[in-house]
Amino acid sequence: MKRKITMALLGLLPVFIALQFVRPTKNIAAIAGPNDFMVKYPPPPPVRQLLAVACYDCHSNNTRYPWYANVQPVGWWLMGHINDAKDALNFSEFGSYTAKRMLRKLDTCDDEIANHSMPLPSYRIIHTDARLTPEQIKVLSDWFDSVHDQISDPAGK
Repeated sequence: MKRKITMALLGLLPVFIALQFVRPTKNIAAIAGPNDFMVKYPPPPPVRQLLAVACYDCHSNNTRYPWYANVQPVGWWLMGHINDAKDALNFSEFGSYTAKRMLRKLDTCDDEIANHSMPLPSYRIIHTDARLTPEQIKVLSDWFDSVHDQISDPAGK
């Protein structure tokens, strides 16, 4: 029995090695564009840092990749997560959304961080800096609310 398992694993080894040469395109932008959330609505440094570590890896055009993203099929799995996240909300394209859509996305952000749905639990396992404390959640929530107010009343009335 052990011999059959060993032979099967040895048979799969060339397949695993071949998979390493088929890599997804990385989600890395050179610079933040004019539609980027943090360009359009510049946050204070603590909020900027929280958005970078807890949101932007999946919800922007610039991902910080861990070493294991270079191992396939893990890289494909991560790319699928990133693509799904960007379909839901892309902070790099936030300024191109309609005002109504921006407001909905900000409300969703607020709800998702408040109920600990975001960042995803699987992301928080590896990225310990993305484990938001109640104080950090409040800081982000307050920021989302202030941007919401800016969009709702651009004249600041």
